[in-house]
Amino acid sequence: MMQSICRFLLYKFMGWRAEMTQDLPDKYIVALAPHTSNWDFLMGQLYSRAEKMKCQFMMKKEWFFWPLGPLFRSWGGIPVERSKKQSLTDQLAQRAMESDKFGLCITPEGTRKPVKEWKRGFYYIALKANLPILLFGLDYSTRRIVCTKTVIPNGDIDTQMAEIKQYFAQFRGKRPEWFAV
Repeated sequence: MMQSICRFLLYKFMGWRAEMTQDLPDKYIVALAPHTSNWDFLMGQLYSRAEKMKCQFMMKKEWFFWPLGPLFRSWGGIPVERSKKQSLTDQLAQRAMESDKFGLCITPEGTRKPVKEWKRGFYYIALKANLPILLFGLDYSTRRIVCTKTVIPNGDIDTQMAEIKQYFAQFRGKRPEWFAV
């Protein structure tokens, strides 16, 4: 029932379409960009439910207040304390290695505003847990959710981050002026 509602809302009512050429393995990291609006969260939630894609997500802990906190957690939300240096990448990599199925969506920019350097935690989680990184682009100008590239982390983070940024350069966020590669 929920899948049908989400498919209707996303594809019929809102007019979006999905272009997915990559296989969805049992364990993966989704890098989602551009992230320029809170609407990106809604689009991701509609898409994951429309396609029956079970995927957790990380969000700053300030969003986990009542009544949103229990709702976000039930949807797979992981609160992140951004002011503390913690081994969250190690914890998530360990959780991935111990699980039969694991999906985690992360926005590499780490915020909706333009940033010079993207966060690299998603890459390190994937590297440590030997997971593929599926690159999902949101393109508001064409109303497409696109995944046509998978990156297998090899430890050459600078080269692979440049490759990831180059892939995402083709997409236009809700607020394109807030997206910087």
